[in-house]
Amino acid sequence: MTTQPHPASRRLNLSTIAVNLLLWGYAVIVLGPLLLVVSNALRPTREIFKNPIGLPTSPTFASFVKAWEEASFNTYFLNSLMITVASVILATAVASLAGYILGRYTFTGSRLLAAYFLAGLMLPFRLAIVPLFLLLNDMGLIDNRMGLILVYAATGIPFSVFILSSFFRQLPKELSEAARIDGAGELTIFGRIMLPLVRPALATVIVFQFVPLWNDFFFPLVLLRSTSKWTLPVGMTRFFGEFQADWSTLFAGLIITTLPLIILFLLATKQIIAGLTAGINK
Repeated sequence: MTTQPHPASRRLNLSTIAVNLLLWGYAVIVLGPLLLVVSNALRPTREIFKNPIGLPTSPTFASFVKAWEEASFNTYFLNSLMITVASVILATAVASLAGYILGRYTFTGSRLLAAYFLAGLMLPFRLAIVPLFLLLNDMGLIDNRMGLILVYAATGIPFSVFILSSFFRQLPKELSEAARIDGAGELTIFGRIMLPLVRPALATVIVFQFVPLWNDFFFPLVLLRSTSKWTLPVGMTRFFGEFQADWSTLFAGLIITTLPLIILFLLATKQIIAGLTAGINK
């Protein structure tokens, strides 16, 4: 005697299939243009003109070499990498300390201090570009990478403090109390006990800072004047003007620009998911 599947389980299987088909369809839509860019970057321009959506018959990396050397992508890339990494490290370090204090301790003015950091999420920095420009000019930081790093770090601190303070607040107080009984100092408790426990939150704030800073065009355009200090988004404007007829090199430049973001997401996916879903099962 065979048993018929329960109607509820049948509906669950159908919904699972539908969700999987939807996700796979979305993946094809998203990855299709990226694969097309990669394919065209590996083909000569004349071959792209003949068949824009074809596969490379004899793949070549000549366009990548041309974009890296002749289009100054080596300079733009290193500038973007140095500025973005330094900004993220500085913002994450400050936000970790501030988030730890605000998440673990209650003191006079703690609520006001937390509100001060959260206010940074509601104030668009681009609206303050004129006073910010004048301030950096008085400090001698116009056309200086350090000035851009400080601006970027300041933009990332409010969001990072908000996320990290929430994670630090969820950690059991018994951990820090036991460490104090064993004679550990406050910095030891923070660096060796508490900070490793919020790795998912750290990965989340790092990625959410890195992506917009890497793609930012506005602040480097305003604050940097020398072409030798340009970042990739600003350098791309000059690049598209010089190589607008060389499609293969254009596609190679786009791949070079997006490759660090792809690598970052691949390395931090697990930690990001853990950070975004923390507390769901509690």
